[in-house]
Amino acid sequence: MARPTPISKLELHGFNNLTKSLSFNIYDICYTQTDAQRDEYIEYIDKAYNAERLTGILIQVSDIIGATVLNVARQDYQPQGASVAMLIAEEPLQTCTEGSLAPVDAVVHLDKSHITAHTYPESHPTGGLSTFRADIDVSTCGEISPLKALNHLIGSFDSDIVIVDYRVRGFTRDTRGRKHFMDHKMASIQQHVSRETQRRYQMMDVNVYQENLFHTKMMLNQFDLDDYLFAVDKDDLSAREQHDIERRLRREMEEIFYSQNRPGA
Repeated sequence: MARPTPISKLELHGFNNLTKSLSFNIYDICYTQTDAQRDEYIEYIDKAYNAERLTGILIQVSDIIGATVLNVARQDYQPQGASVAMLIAEEPLQTCTEGSLAPVDAVVHLDKSHITAHTYPESHPTGGLSTFRADIDVSTCGEISPLKALNHLIGSFDSDIVIVDYRVRGFTRDTRGRKHFMDHKMASIQQHVSRETQRRYQMMDVNVYQENLFHTKMMLNQFDLDDYLFAVDKDDLSAREQHDIERRLRREMEEIFYSQNRPGA
């Protein structure tokens, strides 16, 4: 697994205000035979990834990237879903003495660095498919990099499909007045994915290098029907039922991976 490679040690005019954003769409797909099983699955997912659990994952992310948590807001929703928003700073916030001001960089980081998570359980109206989606955004400015948390986030969810975007926005200026739109070398998000994860997933890149925009899609290579059934085992199904359910699941995964409906859907 590669680490972000600094271009060079820059002498900056002020602080590094490049914004580095890592965004995830994580999907878990399941087949439920009945409406009751569907409701049980959504209830299970809603409890497994409630606001408290998401908060714990995001606090671990902040520890991994070396950020300091300043504030946490979280909410569970009815009938399902949860959201967590977390403000972070690059350095620990210093206590102000009477009549003094907080460091400027700490004040700036209050509104420029954050981690958020939102969940979206949903189901197909007739096809027996249920999908859990988690959207996670890690946005930082300064020296800390959200890429350090990439493998932790992938491993924190039972993900069939992972869609990742990494974007570096803005510019920072050196002491000569020259703008720098990137402070580390980058060819692909895959550089920062562990070998174990690379073996498990099929990966595809769509990168726009001139915009410092990197996009990677990941879909599990191995398919075991039992991993996608809720409240039933594949041995309880006929061979025809197994084939039909597997066809539906694979189609659902491919449509999400390629971001388009297949004909006849």
